[in-house]
Formats: sequence, C-alpha cells, structure tokens
Amino acid sequence: MATNEAKWYILHTYSGYESLVKKSIEQMVENGNLQEVILDTKIPTETLIEDRNGKLKAYEAKIMPGYVFIKLVYSSQLWFMLTNTRGVTGFVGPNGKAWPLTDDEVKRLHLEDPVVDFSMAVGDSVTVVSGPFEGLVGVIKDIDAARQKAQVVLNMFGRETGVEMDFVQLEKIANPTTVTDED
Repeated sequence: MATNEAKWYILHTYSGYESLVKKSIEQMVENGNLQEVILDTKIPTETLIEDRNGKLKAYEAKIMPGYVFIKLVYSSQLWFMLTNTRGVTGFVGPNGKAWPLTDDEVKRLHLEDPVVDFSMAVGDSVTVVSGPFEGLVGVIKDIDAARQKAQVVLNMFGRETGVEMDFVQLEKIANPTTVTDED
C-alpha cells in the first residue's frame, strides 16, 4: 500500500481520553507493525499565556477537545481496530463511517507542517505572523532545525518572555530600526 493513499480522519473520543487514545494507537502501530497504514496521530494544541499571581505562564491547550486526528490508509479492518480502542466512540462522519478531511481542512488545522527554508539566525529580529502571539516582535535566542522550531524572546506586558515557535509562525524583519525618544 502506498502512503500517497493515506488521508487524515478524525476519531471522536471521550473527553479527557485524547492522550490515552493517541498512546494506544501508537502502541497498536508498533506492536502490529502498522507503520505502512497508520502514518500519524495528532491532538491539535495551541500555546496559551495565563497570568498567575503576577507571573506569566505558558501552557498547551487542546484546540478541539474530544478529538484525535489520524492519517491512515483506510480499510474496514483498521476501522474495526480503531473504533474498538479504549476511549474511542467512533469516526467523525455520516453514520460513524470514516470521512476523510479535504486538503483545505488539513491546511486550516495545520495537521501537516510544511517544510520551511529557514534562513534566520540567532539574534535576528522577527515578527510573529500566526498563532496566539501574532503581531508581536521578538528576537531569536535558539534554533532547533530538526524540529523546525525557534526559541523567541517576546516583549509581552512589559516583560520579556521566551516562547517556542514553529518556523512557519515567524517572519524576519528586513531592516530592524531602533526607536529613540528624540522623535
């Protein structure tokens, strides 16, 4: 079976069981040697900032609680295995049948990270172009090319805060200008 036949589907789970379901599927893939038919599982999250007792704390929150996204080459055998996984109530689709996501939906949900040619370096000034910090300006402090992430220091609420960002969320500022009080 070719991986180009694989499509993204959505599994509905009991609330709070998303991580358990994801781990169970990953174990099923490993034990059953199913890497050719189940390619990826994801629980979409976003980074949120909360002010706790005057300190800013970043934490991951589920974007769509109760759902696990799975990329697979569909078969009725896989449908049976997945719908009988503890915590899964079924596939999202008409009458519980698996319904693949369209390419537009996959892009909108950021399920597949585009490979980015990242030409920025530590110390570069950047603008955040998507996500909860959109519009903020920061400086790159560290780069993890393998994971396509950068550690960026942002100025939020008058404080500098380090945040891990995806490459696709950042845009280099061509000519950063220094702001003076003389203007």
